[in-house]
Amino acid sequence: MSLEEFKEWLKKFDSNGDGRISKEELRQAIRAKGGWFTRWKCKDGLKSADKDGNGFIEDDEMSYLKDFALKHLGIKIVIV
Repeated sequence: MSLEEFKEWLKKFDSNGDGRISKEELRQAIRAKGGWFTRWKCKDGLKSADKDGNGFIEDDEMSYLKDFALKHLGIKIVIV
């Protein structure tokens, strides 16, 4: 999956349409991939991607989820 495809997939979980992914929205994405321990995993994902520390993953921070996506979601992101 390309980074753009991953971003589009992740944006499907942006339930309030604010253009950012919250902790709860990330939990929903993890659940959609059949993940367990969603609270712990979403905390790990948020920590790895939320570079400005505002508690959300914004569009320009989604690329930081590359390693998280492989480890916890089984999604390999290929940057072309």
